[in-house]
Amino acid sequence: MAEELVIRVTAMPTDLNPYGGVFGGWLMSQLALGAGSLASRRGQGKAVVVHATDFTFPGAMQVGDELSVYAEIVERGRTSLTIDAHGIGRERNGEATVEVARGRFKFVLLGDDDRPRPLSHSE
Repeated sequence: MAEELVIRVTAMPTDLNPYGGVFGGWLMSQLALGAGSLASRRGQGKAVVVHATDFTFPGAMQVGDELSVYAEIVERGRTSLTIDAHGIGRERNGEATVEVARGRFKFVLLGDDDRPRPLSHSE
């Protein structure tokens, strides 16, 4: 399966760390939101994150920069999807980009009873 754009957002002043750069926790949450969107679409229902690993922050963003999150399903389990996500920052007033975050998320698909449910064959 190919990587796809799952979310795009602008970093705002409330997203900054005490040093004036974009807070790593905000980047992690944006990756999780994007990966969760892909998991729920492909899983055709509720998907909750149960594990998150391998975070790296190779670049930096400033307020006003645009973050694009890309995600790809890298593993399918009986009731789970593992998704790699990475974020690319684009400077506000130009076209320069840099990878700013990367992480891996495992989601479990839940049924109406909030218990794990198997992936269907089409997922």
